[in-house]
Amino acid sequence: MEKTRGKRDDSKTDMAWNGKFLDSRNLKEFEGFLSFHSANQTATWNLVNGILAAQLQLNSTCNSNDSMVLKSFMNQMERAIDGWTSASSDCCDWDGVTCDFNGKVVGLELSKKKLMGNLGNSITSLDQLRTLNLSQNLLKGPLPISIFHLPNLQILDLHNNEFSGSFPRSVNLPSVRLLDVSDNNFEGPVAPGLCTNSTRIRVLKLGINYFDGEIPPEFEKCGFLEQLSLDGNLLSGIIPEYLFNLPRLSQLSLQDNLLTGQLRNSNPSNLVSLDVSLNGLSGNLPDFFRTFPNLRNFSAHSNNFSGRIPPSLLNSGTISWLVLRNNSLFGSFELNCSAMINLSTLDLAANKFLGPVPDNLPSCPMLKNVDLGANNFTGPIPESFKKFDSLSYLCFAKCNLKNISESLEILQYCPNLTTLVLRWNFQDEEMPSDANLQFKELKTLVISRGKLTGTFPLWLNGLTKLKILDLSGNQLGGRVPPFLGDLASLVYMDLSNNFLSGEIPKSLTRLPALQFYNNSLDVTVTPGVTVTLDLPIIMSIGMFGQVLQYGYGSRFRPTLDLSNNFFSGPIWPEFGNLENLHILNLRYNELSGNIPSSLVNLVSIETLDLSHNELSGKIPRSLVRLGMLSKFSVAYNNLAGFIPSGGQFSTFPASSFEGNPGLCGEFVLHCRETKEFPRNPESEEEEWRIISLPVCTGFGTGFLLSVILWVVVPMIRDTDRTEKFE
Repeated sequence: MEKTRGKRDDSKTDMAWNGKFLDSRNLKEFEGFLSFHSANQTATWNLVNGILAAQLQLNSTCNSNDSMVLKSFMNQMERAIDGWTSASSDCCDWDGVTCDFNGKVVGLELSKKKLMGNLGNSITSLDQLRTLNLSQNLLKGPLPISIFHLPNLQILDLHNNEFSGSFPRSVNLPSVRLLDVSDNNFEGPVAPGLCTNSTRIRVLKLGINYFDGEIPPEFEKCGFLEQLSLDGNLLSGIIPEYLFNLPRLSQLSLQDNLLTGQLRNSNPSNLVSLDVSLNGLSGNLPDFFRTFPNLRNFSAHSNNFSGRIPPSLLNSGTISWLVLRNNSLFGSFELNCSAMINLSTLDLAANKFLGPVPDNLPSCPMLKNVDLGANNFTGPIPESFKKFDSLSYLCFAKCNLKNISESLEILQYCPNLTTLVLRWNFQDEEMPSDANLQFKELKTLVISRGKLTGTFPLWLNGLTKLKILDLSGNQLGGRVPPFLGDLASLVYMDLSNNFLSGEIPKSLTRLPALQFYNNSLDVTVTPGVTVTLDLPIIMSIGMFGQVLQYGYGSRFRPTLDLSNNFFSGPIWPEFGNLENLHILNLRYNELSGNIPSSLVNLVSIETLDLSHNELSGKIPRSLVRLGMLSKFSVAYNNLAGFIPSGGQFSTFPASSFEGNPGLCGEFVLHCRETKEFPRNPESEEEEWRIISLPVCTGFGTGFLLSVILWVVVPMIRDTDRTEKFE
């Protein structure tokens, strides 16, 4: 089975989301897990620093044999090692080298040194080596067998390289405390001897590889193990019950594998964090959480669990982070908020819960992040939410909610609400235009795909901290008010698929956050831990199809999407001021005039779609200088003249220019030919766009909590505009 892979960024935590749901590769975790993970990282590096402190050199001269070994190792690399080539002849003075008082090399700290090549046997001749850190380089090939037989090695950190091959069944590292080979290309079964002959190992990280087979029963001998990460592999079989009962194990990461069966545990466990998400586990969630007295973070999302949430979980006084999305859990649920005093993140999206929205959620004193999207809740937002003072993130996407006016009137009283996602609700209701609604702290607002009628909401004028605005897929009419250009933090705006008309407000060309590079979007969640704000990420599907994901910690591209409306008039030359803009989509409108040559100043632009308008004149030759441009279309306009050549234009398909009878060049017709192109393609020639519309991808390491809804939207301008939404 082939897995989607991506290199880990070690500025981020290990648990994250992939394009489907949780992924162990790309994004940061939620606040609850961040706190725990930070504490565990501190404990891990206290271990490392204690070992390093015990091996510091005392003005010794490098042992001659060890010096030759290091020179041999250096010669095996495909490029020079920084801090070695021009350093002292005494290898104990070399960058990253630690010697003991006898001049023997006991530590190599060569992380992030851009090392390239195979790791030969020479380095294993350092018989006193206690620390070997070659992480975050470009090393490749199989590991030498001898590296698994270093008697004094206490720390072996090879994570985030391109090592491959399999582990030997026999591993003899009697002194090892930390072994991290995660984020490589290792395959085959997990070596059972990792604990048989390394009984004092405390941290074992094998995640993000291609290990297969079952979890070895020999791991039961890992009595000192505190952290075990097997995430992102191809492991199958059941989860052995003994893993829950290892006496010192506090963090167990098994997500993103092929594990099946049910969760079982009958003995007390010391686990603090348990992640079994993205597997094939089934059955009911067992009512065994009383045997986890220290459990703070539990994720079992994207499995096949069914039934109700067990009472021991709904009454847990330790749980801080609870993620059960994308299962088949059903019924109603009611948290015991008087007991769940530490709950901060609750994600039950994409299940089969029904009934009214639980009105006791505001009674959970620490609850900040709530995602109940893609369930069968009914009715409006409860009146009790007016007192939801701790709430920061709320997603009720695709929940059949009613009465948008009442819901917004209630939610405006949440003083700390920063993210509100209400996609696919309030069908066919009218968007309230009451200018008195106030969301003073709101930074992300998504009210899309609801077929809401009315005009553009004037109350947005008071959202001075707004960064993300998505009102797409409604039936809003009239003009867009110019005050949007005064929202100084706005970096993403999607008003596509509405009935908006008139000229595009020129004020949008002055959006401050789109005019400058390095727009800061970071926020400190807990001391010492910084994550990116809950912002969307755009990923392309097909030519211009998009996936829009809302995620805590997710990356995004600054965007203006005004497509599929009735905007008329010119494309303002001042759009060229938006140097930080990555995506500009104006397709399917009634824009006229020339394409401004000033668009060459959009130095960050990746996608520029001006197709299906009434533009005339020539394509500015200067646009070939847009070095970041990867998707471009001016199809079906009234353009004429030569198509510019060179730069990125040599990579664009002919479809980017079709439907302009006057255009000529290597992509389309010669200038003297006059073949007509239809304005609206017919039947089999219709252009269709497949859009992956995530209901909601979670809280912001985003969480990226995503339910993918595939919607086929015909991209033809029909006289009946309502077909866009069917």
